[in-house]
Amino acid sequence: MDGVEPGGMPSRRGLVIGLMLCVVAIAFEAIAVVTAMPAAAADLGDLDLYAWAFTAFMIAQTFAIVAAGQASDKFGPKLPLVIGFVVFALGLVLAGLAPTMQVLVAGRFVQGLGGGTMNLAVMVLIGRLFDPKERAVMMTWLSIAWMAPALFGPLVAAWLSTTWSWHWVFFSVLPLMAIGGALILPPLARTELGPTEPVPAGPGARTETRGSRMLIAAALVAAGTVALQVAGQRFELWSLLWLVAGLGVLGYALPVLLPPGYRPAGPGLAATVNVRLLATGAFFGAETFLPLTLINAEHFDLAGAGLVLTVGSAGWTFGAWLQSRRWLRLRRDQIVVAGVAGEAVGLVMIAIAAWLPGQLSWLMIAGWAVGGLGMGLHMASTSLVVMELSAEAELGRNTSSLQVSEALGNSVAAGIAGTIFAAFLTSQSLAFGWLFVAMAMLTTLGLASSLRIGPVVNHSLDNISTSR
Repeated sequence: MDGVEPGGMPSRRGLVIGLMLCVVAIAFEAIAVVTAMPAAAADLGDLDLYAWAFTAFMIAQTFAIVAAGQASDKFGPKLPLVIGFVVFALGLVLAGLAPTMQVLVAGRFVQGLGGGTMNLAVMVLIGRLFDPKERAVMMTWLSIAWMAPALFGPLVAAWLSTTWSWHWVFFSVLPLMAIGGALILPPLARTELGPTEPVPAGPGARTETRGSRMLIAAALVAAGTVALQVAGQRFELWSLLWLVAGLGVLGYALPVLLPPGYRPAGPGLAATVNVRLLATGAFFGAETFLPLTLINAEHFDLAGAGLVLTVGSAGWTFGAWLQSRRWLRLRRDQIVVAGVAGEAVGLVMIAIAAWLPGQLSWLMIAGWAVGGLGMGLHMASTSLVVMELSAEAELGRNTSSLQVSEALGNSVAAGIAGTIFAAFLTSQSLAFGWLFVAMAMLTTLGLASSLRIGPVVNHSLDNISTSR
């Protein structure tokens, strides 16, 4: 393993703690924005831009993940981590000062650039610094760092929004970023994490050309996602042209960003990427509109809606803890299947409750807890599957492919949900019902993909065969 054991030196310990703090900051902002957006929309207006506040983040993240993956393989992960840190902080300031919904969307776009770069760099650092058994433990801690803020973040965001203003939801993240940065920078400067040796390419192949193609493809994928979102916002002839253009651009550019040899129905890495695209995207699309559903259809207040998000986060945290237990004698791919199945069940429960507004609130809450449990199981496990199936020199590329698929899935799923919401804006009970049905259907497609991954060893087990 490169470096020393975790906790073996203060510098290593400080680096890990600093990374976790920055992840906590990003996670708090993510869940807090979901909670605070109904208040921001009520203040700023332009409800038709509601979904854009989320998809702008993901669209920017799509490009940033690819750029950071290329930079991590070529220069090492340290520089992308620092750049992402600074850009994300600038996005927080811009969103916090936003006087209009348009500026808020722009701030979220900048946050996506920074957050995508940071997330990718953190994953590559874990892959480079830790051996397979330690990675499972680190992924558990990383999942906890992601989900711990979700246990208190919604209530804190609701309190900030009602006591002061939703603007402070963004400003409140800056102190955490400052502390995390102070802990990260000194040990990071002393850690040797240079570029990896490239995988031998075919005759005449040029790594620089491939890297340039991937960056161009990432920009095109982001543009294609924007086109799809625009197509869904307007129901007219021009929308059809936007739709065709968006699908065409995605069909041309997306294969460049996926693992070599990717096939839509392929096993291994291809199936793992599909799970992130479909299942994670569906959960994010549902989460985007869940607080609005609870407030407008179930008559919850902002704090109550935040508490429901916390219930789902508790399920996610438990799932993340569960996936690393030695007594869970399942292969990694089997854990992914179980997680996606749990998420599908949870979203079906929510969809049923959404069709009967005000009558089955308890089912909606229970469904969100079950869906969160499934997410905790399969999110950490899909990352570990990619690490297990990747050569070290391709880890940045394949990790970026996984995260690109997640960002694209999140953008498209939230865009689908936003399109359904806009189509039924005059009848929100129909809007909420149909959009949750759509998210449940996407998760079902993700479940089919999870069954195609194939056997993957579970390194959380000590001397226990998981091949059968």
